[in-house]
Amino acid sequence: MQHSSFSRQFDKDLLGKFDSEILNRTPHVAGGDKTGVVANPTPLVDLTDALSECAKAEYGIRIDSKRVRVFGKLDSQIFGGSVKVRPAVEIVRDAIITGKLRSGQKIFEATSGNFGICPAPGLKIDQNLVVAKAAAANVREQLAQLGLDTSVLDKNRGDVEALLAKQDVISLAKLLAKIYNGFCPEQYDNELNVRSHETTTAPEIDQQLKAHGYSLGDFRIITAFGTGGTSAGLAKYAQAKYGQKPVHVVFPLANQDVAGIRTRDKAVGLRFYQPELYGGEHEVDFEAARRLLRFFAGRGYGIGESGALALYSALQMINYGAGSNFVVMIADGLQKYLADLEVPVETSDSLEVNVQEANSKQQGYGEVLWTHAMFVPREEGVKLVAEALGCDEDKVKVATARDVQSLITTERIPAGINALLPKDKSKTLLVCMAGGTSLRVAEVLAKNGVVAQSLTGGIMNLSQTNNRQPEDLVQVATE
Repeated sequence: MQHSSFSRQFDKDLLGKFDSEILNRTPHVAGGDKTGVVANPTPLVDLTDALSECAKAEYGIRIDSKRVRVFGKLDSQIFGGSVKVRPAVEIVRDAIITGKLRSGQKIFEATSGNFGICPAPGLKIDQNLVVAKAAAANVREQLAQLGLDTSVLDKNRGDVEALLAKQDVISLAKLLAKIYNGFCPEQYDNELNVRSHETTTAPEIDQQLKAHGYSLGDFRIITAFGTGGTSAGLAKYAQAKYGQKPVHVVFPLANQDVAGIRTRDKAVGLRFYQPELYGGEHEVDFEAARRLLRFFAGRGYGIGESGALALYSALQMINYGAGSNFVVMIADGLQKYLADLEVPVETSDSLEVNVQEANSKQQGYGEVLWTHAMFVPREEGVKLVAEALGCDEDKVKVATARDVQSLITTERIPAGINALLPKDKSKTLLVCMAGGTSLRVAEVLAKNGVVAQSLTGGIMNLSQTNNRQPEDLVQVATE
C-alpha cells in the first residue's frame, strides 16, 4: 500500500483501529514495499473444468480443457465481500493519515450502481422533478435514521433535488459530505482507486499465477466496469511490466441493468474510462450470461452478476478463438442475487479458512497437509505452520510436488497423498505457498469425497504476519 505523508494532526487512535480491524483483514502489500508480497490475498481459483461443463450443458459449446486455462479472481471472498473494498481501504486510510478524516465524521460516497444512501428499491430517478423530490425525501429520511440533522439538508434542498433530477449521485455525495462536514472518497476521480489495483491487485494475481506455474504475461484479464479503477490499475501494471494490453473490459447491453456495473454509454466520460489502455471492449448480453450465473450458483460458486457477465465473455472469446488463457475478475458474491435466480444452491463448509478460524478449530483437523507443485517447506517452515495453527509439528505432513501435480492434472488421488490423509476420514487442513494450489487441491479432494479446507494466504501470509523471509521457510522441491 502506498503511503501519503502523515499529517501532524491525524487521528492516531482511528488509524490504529482501522489498521487492526480493516487493513489487517484485507489484501495489502505487507511490510511496506520491501518484499512486494501481498498479505491476505483473495483466492485465485481454476474454473476451467466448471466453465467447460457449463459451456456444454448450457450453450452446446465444447471447450478443450487441456488447451484452455481460466482462473477466477474471487474478490467475492474479500473481507467486506466486494472488489470495491480494495480502493476503499486505500482511500480511507490515506484520508486518516492526511487528517481529512477523523473519528465521528460520516463518509458519503456514490457507488457504481447507485448511491450509498439510495432511493427506495425500484425507484427510477429521471428528469421528472416530482421523482427528484420523492428521492430527496427518501434521502432525508435515511439521513435522519443515521442521526444527522435534517435541517442541514433542508437548507440545501434545491441543490439536492437538482442533482437527483440529473441522476448525478456522484456530485450529490460530494455535496452531502460538504454540508455535513463529512468525507467523500470521490472514488470516481481519486487516483488511489487506480493505484490500489495497480500496486496490490495486479501483483497479487501475478504472484498467484506464478505459484500455479504461469505468468500474467500469458493471460488476458476480463473485468466489468464500475468506476473504472480495476481495469485501469490492472492495465497500467501489465503495460509497465509486460509491455502488453491484456485487459478486456465488458459491459452489459445499453438497455440492461446489471448490479454494480455500468453500460458503456454510462462509462464514457468518466475519468477512469481509459480505452487506450484496454486490449478490447465488449458489450455482452446479460440475459445470455444469466444461464451461466444460474449454473454456477447451482454448484455452490459465489459468483455475482458482474462476474458472471465477465466469465461468459471469456467463454465466448474461447469459443471464437480469441484467446485460451484468462483471469476473470469476480467482483462480488452471490447472496444478494439468490432470490432472483430460483435455483437450489448447494451448501457445505467453505473450502477456505483463515488462520484464526483454523487455529480455533484445530482439533477438528485430522492432519495438516502441505500441497504445492513446486516448493516444499523447510524445517523452519513446518515449525511456523505448526505454531500458527497451534498443533504439534508432527501433525504437519508434506506431500511430494510430483503427487500434488498428479492430483491436479488427473483429478485422482495419488497413493502418496492418500497415505497422508486421516485414516478416520476427518477433515484435512491444506497449506501451500499463497493459498491457490491448496484451494485447487481442496476442490479435487472434494470431488473424490474427501473433506478438506485450504488455509487462505498460505505460508506467505504467515511469513508476513510473523516477520519471516519466505526463503527461510521454503525451498524448491528436488524429488
